[in-house]
Amino acid sequence: MFSVLVFSKTAGYRHESIPAGIESIKRLGISSSAFTVDASEDASVINIENLSRYTVVIFLQTSGNFLDDDQLASLQSYVRGGGGFVGIHCAADGLKRDTWYGELVGAVFTDHPKPQPGILTIEERSHPIVSRLPDKWEWFDEWYNFDASPRTNVTVLLSINEELYQGGTMGKDHPLAWCREFDGGRSFYTSLGHFDEAYENEDFTSHLLNGILWAAGKL
Repeated sequence: MFSVLVFSKTAGYRHESIPAGIESIKRLGISSSAFTVDASEDASVINIENLSRYTVVIFLQTSGNFLDDDQLASLQSYVRGGGGFVGIHCAADGLKRDTWYGELVGAVFTDHPKPQPGILTIEERSHPIVSRLPDKWEWFDEWYNFDASPRTNVTVLLSINEELYQGGTMGKDHPLAWCREFDGGRSFYTSLGHFDEAYENEDFTSHLLNGILWAAGKL
C-alpha cells in the first residue's frame, strides 16, 4: 500500500462537499486495499520532508492563495522528484499568481454557469482513468470554463458539448478532465465534483480512484 495526502485548505471560495470528498477518498483507499489516507488543511504539511512520505498528493477543492512561496517550492520539489498529483474541481481556481501551478493542474478556472445537467464524452476509452465510464456520461455539476484548452499539453479524458447546456465559453473544444506527465511527476485533474452526491456515485468514484492509481504509477 502507498500513502496519499488529501489537502483541502481554502483561501477563497469554500466548497461544502470537502468533507464528503475526504471520506470518499478514504473509503476508496480501504475498498481497493491500495492506499492509506492522511487529510489536512494545515499548509505547513506542504514541506519537502513531509511530502516525501506520500506517493500522491490530492488537492481537494483548494482555492485562492492557499500556499506561500516556500510551500509552493516544496510542492515543485515533490513533483520534480516523481511525486503524483491529483487536482479535484476547485484546485484549478488556486494560486493564479503562479504559472507553474497552472501548468501542473493543466488549465486555470475562469468561471462557470449555474449547475445543470450535461453529457460528457469519453475521449480516451482505453485509458484506465475513464475505461469504466459510459460512452455518453450524463452528469449534473458546475461546468467549469478555463482560460484555454489544455489539449496540446495533456491527454484529454473527458470533454463536454457546449451545445447541450447553457453557459459554456470555450466553443467546440471544452475538456473537463485530463492527465499528463509533468516536470518529473504525474498529474491528473478532474473538474467534476462540486456536490456531495458525486462522492457517493460509482462512476465518479471509479474515475477518481483510477486517477489516483494512475498518478501513483500503478496503472
